[in-house]
Amino acid sequence: MEFTAQQIAEMLGGFVVGDPQATVNDVSKIEEGRPKTLTFFANPKYEHYVYSTEASIVIVNADFNPSQPVKATMIKVANAYESLAKLLALYQQMQPQKVGIEQPSFISQSATVGKDVYVGAFAYIGEKAKVADNAKIYPQAYIGDGVTIGEGTIIYPGAKIYKGCKIGNRCIIHAGAVIGADGFGFAPNKEGVYQKIEQVGIAVIEDDVEIGANTCIDRSTMGATRVEHGTKIDDLVMIAHNVIVGHDTVIASQSGIAGSTKIGNNCVMGGQVGVAGHIEIADRTTIAAQSGIQGSVRKSGQTLFGSPAFDYMGFTRSFVVFRHLPELKRQIDLLMQERNQK
Repeated sequence: MEFTAQQIAEMLGGFVVGDPQATVNDVSKIEEGRPKTLTFFANPKYEHYVYSTEASIVIVNADFNPSQPVKATMIKVANAYESLAKLLALYQQMQPQKVGIEQPSFISQSATVGKDVYVGAFAYIGEKAKVADNAKIYPQAYIGDGVTIGEGTIIYPGAKIYKGCKIGNRCIIHAGAVIGADGFGFAPNKEGVYQKIEQVGIAVIEDDVEIGANTCIDRSTMGATRVEHGTKIDDLVMIAHNVIVGHDTVIASQSGIAGSTKIGNNCVMGGQVGVAGHIEIADRTTIAAQSGIQGSVRKSGQTLFGSPAFDYMGFTRSFVVFRHLPELKRQIDLLMQERNQK
């Protein structure tokens, strides 16, 4: 399927600089651009590739003023990165969509399956489960008893949704993710033997949430573990029982959130962040990679670094001192020697 620069500009609300009839049928990274492909430029450190790329069309920000001739046709838009995302989404919607029930698969007679649903081979849909219109359940996915899958949601191969959990509309659950496994709840008896605390709650994933491969979100002891609308969770993330993650929050890979913690709205967590249990993180908190949060964060809008984490300015001042610790120690040792010699 080919598109001209003019067609793409009209889709994005941009304007063409160069040949409006230049055509593309694929996409490429700007540093690996090939003829007949579309690419984009948004990060200033890649500007030199704009002049050398072999891509036929480059999406750029409207305020970009090239310092050299650009042989590719440019499409100028308000935000190149957002426009590329919009264009890729439109392209994906144009692709043939899977529908129908493949065999062998199992769908309980008491389950409800909506219109234009795809169920792949070896998928399992349990008793009284509800799968809404246009949902896609890929091969070897497990949809437990009483699970609700919202409209347009995609469950990729091997994902497991345990009994009673609720998945909203337009969600994406990637391969190997587990939603609703038992929370890590055990209590020692007087002999020191750990007894299991039954986890009788559920996990609720609201609309427009994306959950990465092999991420685990445990069911609650009682009530619900909840991920609110618009949140995006990377691969290999652990969210424990009774956690609430606010809306439009982003959590990067290998992060872990302990039980009963509440994460605010519009938060950002870098990779390998650890968050202790039974605390609260305020809205719009940014937590740098490998940071550890041991207590509640009450003030919204902070950026936190370190383990235990504290505010960005305090961290940078402390890090300057930390880098000079060997020299400071040497100076202290010299002062102690001089003192002892007196």
